[in-house]
Amino acid sequence: MSSGFFSIGVTGMNAAQLNLLATQHNVVNATTPGYTRQRAMQATNIPVMTGAGALGMGVHVQTISRMYDSYLTQQVNTAQTRVSQLDAFYSQIAQIDNMLADPSAGMSPALQGFFSGVQHVASDPSLISSRQAMISSAQTLIERFQALDNRLFEIRNEVNSRITDSVAEVNNYSTMIADINQRIILAEAGSGHSANDLLDQRDRLVAELNQMIRVTTTTNSDGSLNVFIGSGQQLVMGNLANQLVAMPSAGDSAKTVVGLRLPNGGTLEMPESLIIGGELGGLVEFRTKSLDAIENELGRLAASLSLTFNAQLALGQDLEGRIAGDSGFVGTLFSITTDTPLTVATNIHNTGSGSLSATFSPPVAPQPPDFSGNFYTELRASDYQVNFGAGGDWTVTRLSDNIQVAAGNGTGPISFDGIDLNIAALGNNGDRFVLKPYVDAAQNIAVDARIVADPRLITAGGPVGVTPGVANSGSFEISQGVVGVGYTAPAAPVTLQVTAANLQGVPGTWTAVYSDGTQVSGAGDIALNSGAARLVGFGYDNMYFTVAGTPPPAGADSFTLARNIDGIQDSRNAILLGNLQTQKTMDGGTATYQAAYGKLVADVGIRAREANVQLSAQTVILQQAQATRDALSGVNLDEEAANLLRYQQAYQASAKVLEIGSKLFDTLLSLR
Repeated sequence: MSSGFFSIGVTGMNAAQLNLLATQHNVVNATTPGYTRQRAMQATNIPVMTGAGALGMGVHVQTISRMYDSYLTQQVNTAQTRVSQLDAFYSQIAQIDNMLADPSAGMSPALQGFFSGVQHVASDPSLISSRQAMISSAQTLIERFQALDNRLFEIRNEVNSRITDSVAEVNNYSTMIADINQRIILAEAGSGHSANDLLDQRDRLVAELNQMIRVTTTTNSDGSLNVFIGSGQQLVMGNLANQLVAMPSAGDSAKTVVGLRLPNGGTLEMPESLIIGGELGGLVEFRTKSLDAIENELGRLAASLSLTFNAQLALGQDLEGRIAGDSGFVGTLFSITTDTPLTVATNIHNTGSGSLSATFSPPVAPQPPDFSGNFYTELRASDYQVNFGAGGDWTVTRLSDNIQVAAGNGTGPISFDGIDLNIAALGNNGDRFVLKPYVDAAQNIAVDARIVADPRLITAGGPVGVTPGVANSGSFEISQGVVGVGYTAPAAPVTLQVTAANLQGVPGTWTAVYSDGTQVSGAGDIALNSGAARLVGFGYDNMYFTVAGTPPPAGADSFTLARNIDGIQDSRNAILLGNLQTQKTMDGGTATYQAAYGKLVADVGIRAREANVQLSAQTVILQQAQATRDALSGVNLDEEAANLLRYQQAYQASAKVLEIGSKLFDTLLSLR
């Protein structure tokens, strides 16, 4: 009987001691990051069968287990990787939002200042100081474009650097996870029990890796963990760790992408769609969905402004009387023109000798006969990918929305979205090129050095004019006229005469416009009336003149149409240049410069706001998930203090059993 007392009491003391040790371990690790509360799992010993039934033989501790729930841990990791992604995205987009929307450092005040300079020239085109002020405001505008582009370039470099650093951290975590996998295999194989503290360390490493990039895991029968990224790419397999590589993109060397090192030593570039979650996912998402679009939009604004302003400038006359075609005439204020070669990036894996070149298309011009409206571009803020197929087939895809904008076969020129692309040589099947129309636009835009050196070259005046005869007796008037692209100024003065019935002397083929909207083309005399409609204008050689008033009742009044030879005070073209500020010059003639830039600012602001709201909401979700997990796995010091008292009493009670057993044994001995 005493031996039973002793053996049962010893088992109780051992169990209580192990419970005390587990509780003490919990207490001292209460603030250890990633620690999971442990407890001793007890079970009764195998009973001894007697005539009176099964006689219990005490207790034993089966194992020390973690209070762990994989589902709760996965919830925390899922929320954490999303928080890390949103935080990385928001920290970058917020910088751009503050920069673009700045009331003094943004683009809007620079655009306003530039067109104020144009209006000064329109007010008094003869003043050199007004022309110099316009040039100065143009240079300020260019500096603003370049300053914004430089800041975006710095942010791009920062993103590239952070991607490189993040890849290094991922590799470090994957190596440590593989190492601890090996230690867990050895520990559990040797003892047959769970390596609790090692498992906590591994879970902590997985959680920290999950902050860099979203991972999924599976557990092997030997206790090791497999870690996957993307759509199942292996990062850790047992005690083996694969390595990621930060590398230049095959299609664009300026972009740092994530690659996977292959067993043969090579690297495989991972599609950006597979880099999900964590800091890496946030950086890639920011660059793909925001930074690229913002840079393209800023470059598109610079290109559209340059192309439309230059096109209108080319239709004027400078202070020296020069017009298009004259020696010394400068018809461009900005450096970006339809001759500017655009950037085409060749994929390093191309096997053929394909050759592409591209330029901006001329802006859409006001149409004859009256040339009403304004110049506008059809440019889209996007890069384009040219893919070559078999047999000389090719396609062009707009990358911003993955819409195919052109397809064909063979070499030659094609046009799409305001861009002229020339395929000079075909690539092999599978070869790819990326057309980046705006990558350098905002940085390379500049004011023409010739105009900077000589403000008289600004073409403020109109190239042609009409002078009424001094002896005219009627009230009939012919305007000074507007010209369109491809106009031909008269080589010699043209004399026009108007009688009670006709306008005479218009050379070549003309188009007459009447008050009811009717247009009539012909040669020779132009009838002043077409039924009940009156003549309101006529055009020829891409020039258009409005008419008004009453011809003389008898005889003829005369007008002289000629090149403008005294245009010092003429500001007709400067007025048209100033009108570009409020005219719809972008998006296919649906948006002004300011509206396009305002949309960019609004879009960036919306993205920043959405990211901030989502970050706040996801942070709350993370906190809730952590609280739920900690309720199970976290150490509660009050509870552990109570457990210490409970197990202390259990130990003392078991010791009391030994004391009673000893007294009983002594009593038996005394009976002898």
